[in-house]
Amino acid sequence: MRVDENMSVKRAFIIVLDSFGIGELPDAAKFGDVGSNTLAAICNSKAYATPNLEKLGLFNIEGVNCQSGSISPQGVFARMEEKSAGKDTTVGHWEIAGLISKEPMPTYPDGFPPEVIDKFVNLTGREILCNKPVSGTQVLLDYGSEHIETGKLIVYTSADSVFQIAAHEDVISIEQLYKYCSIAREMLQGEHAVGRVIARPFTGTYPNFIRTTRRHDYSLLPPKETMLDKLMANGFDTIGVGKIYDIFAGRGISKTFKTNGNTDGMSQTLDIMDTDFNGLCFINLVDFDMLYGHRNDIDGYAGAATEFDLWLSQFMTKMKSDDVLFITADHGCDPSTKGTDHSREYTPLIICGEQVKEGVDLKTRETFADISATVLDMFGLTQDTDGTSFKNAIVK
Repeated sequence: MRVDENMSVKRAFIIVLDSFGIGELPDAAKFGDVGSNTLAAICNSKAYATPNLEKLGLFNIEGVNCQSGSISPQGVFARMEEKSAGKDTTVGHWEIAGLISKEPMPTYPDGFPPEVIDKFVNLTGREILCNKPVSGTQVLLDYGSEHIETGKLIVYTSADSVFQIAAHEDVISIEQLYKYCSIAREMLQGEHAVGRVIARPFTGTYPNFIRTTRRHDYSLLPPKETMLDKLMANGFDTIGVGKIYDIFAGRGISKTFKTNGNTDGMSQTLDIMDTDFNGLCFINLVDFDMLYGHRNDIDGYAGAATEFDLWLSQFMTKMKSDDVLFITADHGCDPSTKGTDHSREYTPLIICGEQVKEGVDLKTRETFADISATVLDMFGLTQDTDGTSFKNAIVK
């Protein structure tokens, strides 16, 4: 294990506010996302209050003008530009971990081609319904009853590189649904190597179907080494909270904690803070995206930001002198737009800790991978990707 003699960081925490974008990227038009700004959409809601994020510098970030920034921000802050060719959870997290995806993953705006569906039907022995891009709630209203009557699997996609399988828990057991997803994941390689196969179990009766917390993502293996691999290989702990384990297909994760939403994820993170580990805790808070962004629920999204901010004060109180916190996002999902898909946006970066300077503006960073380069640098390691460490600019 290597440790940087110039810095005594023992624990780093990266919290990903899933889909917390802060304004359209220059290439947003290529993705149909001109005008998208997740933060601007929620910060005027009566449910929105994030005084801790404001004190740390959220509204001081370059390009953020929906509220006035703090006069004396207490954290390091930056605007992060995604360099990967996508706006998906997988490529966003991979880039945070140092892996830039230069080629876009396949998407299916007209549904999956016959060779994909026919092979899936042959391998599973079940017919399918839908096969088109559609929101996760609408697809249940459109096909849930027929699925219950026929046992056919609901297969659908979105603007992202995903193959999603929805099934009622009383019709298809969780174990069987997971098996079908494993079959799809093994099948979808090469030309049709989608970023994620997602199990979407649900319960209830029409029209009150409810998606359950037993969702499971089957991601591609990262094609190259990430920050997590590097840390683990050098003897550091790598803890995943939420769907981090799924996003990296388990690679580079020494311990994982599954969650059933933001509140649970934040609670488990506080518990992890009470443990004696040396390395990285990587947290994904999915409700921003799953429950509010994709459902165009502005007040719900704003309320989730408020809940996180209240929790953040607890987290910061428990931070030790050798802890460093990074808060960021993986893409946008503007709840005020007509569509329900992710949006191609800048993301925020806020950093704090006893060993971190206050009020440092890192401006706009060219890639999310600068985060992993910095984390590795703090632990005395180097990164073999395009990310650039900014450790020297922020350490006291």
